[in-house]
Amino acid sequence: MSKNEETDPYRIPTKHNIRTAMHWLVQGCQAGDSLVFHFSGHGSQQKNYTGDEIDGFDETLCPVDFEAQGMIVDDEINATMVKPLPHGVKLHAIIDACHSGTMLDLPFLCRMNRNGRYAWEDHSPQSGKSKGTNGGEVISFSGCDDDQSAIDTPALSKGTSTGAMTFSFIQAIERGNATTYGDILTSMRTTIQEVATDVGGDAVTSLLSMLLNGGSLGAIKQEPQLTANVPFDVYTKRFSL
Repeated sequence: MSKNEETDPYRIPTKHNIRTAMHWLVQGCQAGDSLVFHFSGHGSQQKNYTGDEIDGFDETLCPVDFEAQGMIVDDEINATMVKPLPHGVKLHAIIDACHSGTMLDLPFLCRMNRNGRYAWEDHSPQSGKSKGTNGGEVISFSGCDDDQSAIDTPALSKGTSTGAMTFSFIQAIERGNATTYGDILTSMRTTIQEVATDVGGDAVTSLLSMLLNGGSLGAIKQEPQLTANVPFDVYTKRFSL
């Protein structure tokens, strides 16, 4: 939801409102609860100075007022929604934004190649600091790798401009390609690859990416990612919200 589409001041995606929503989502959760967090918007990166990021950068969400209030850093997202989750609680995050690969700062990333082979990459900080939960389960689908940009395009929906990751996630479910987590990830990547040669990102998305990240206009690579608090077999674990 954009600022211009929402009239309720408490539902406009400002930094304060997003923070409040994250706290509300996990507050009072108990065994048997299944939570979903979806963000579709702009993401960025900033230099990490604590040494707990493999690539040296923290990932960030950009609220509508980020120029005045600042961005929401992955460390805060992890501390707010990941660490408190008790045993028996499940959280799925769907993050459609640039640089969103490890937006929840989860310790494991599923590194999958074009042939569907994968290995879990350990992103745990060398300091030994925990990025996991208090016994709960967290799985995140994100629009792209940490060093990639995510696109909005009308090429997928054949109509209004749509987040490629969000569209491909919905398509995977509607087309029956959501039996396992591996099925979903493969389906999402296939859907996006089908239009990748024709789409380089719309002018607004490309320009914002350039301004935020010091990049240059041009073709945008995008490969959806899967991260989790614990590794699992993506082709046998059944997807369930």
